[in-house]
Amino acid sequence: SGISILLLGILLMIVYPAVFRKSFVSLSTSVFRMASSTARPQEQFSMAFVTAPNAEEAKKIAGGLVSGKLAACVNIIPGITSVYEWEGKIETDPEVLMMIKTRTSRIPELTEFVRKNHPYDVCEVITTSIEGGNQPYLDWLAKTVPEKM
Repeated sequence: SGISILLLGILLMIVYPAVFRKSFVSLSTSVFRMASSTARPQEQFSMAFVTAPNAEEAKKIAGGLVSGKLAACVNIIPGITSVYEWEGKIETDPEVLMMIKTRTSRIPELTEFVRKNHPYDVCEVITTSIEGGNQPYLDWLAKTVPEKM
């Protein structure tokens, strides 16, 4: 009956707390993944953020992305300072940030283009979805960056 299963569960928690914790964490992680992956569809558009050492390098990358139809627009934001660990040392460098608007389906190609054309050994390419915005702008983005074929 339901009471016996509940009592068995409580007994297992008491006798084998580590096993229960591990099982519970695994189960709750699986439930969260299922809920988050099925909660809503993938957004049509995304933004990618890429840092570069200077505006000249950023302009080269941005021009290639836009002319290659991998991005509709790239904003180059000057004057950022990045603090990070590299090869065991804390580094502080001036950089520029590219905010790249594209289709979500083109992110893998965009990432590969940046990796091939970026001066850093390990370049930053991180993305987030665009959940909404000015509809005429989103329509323009859709016309400018074709779907991946």
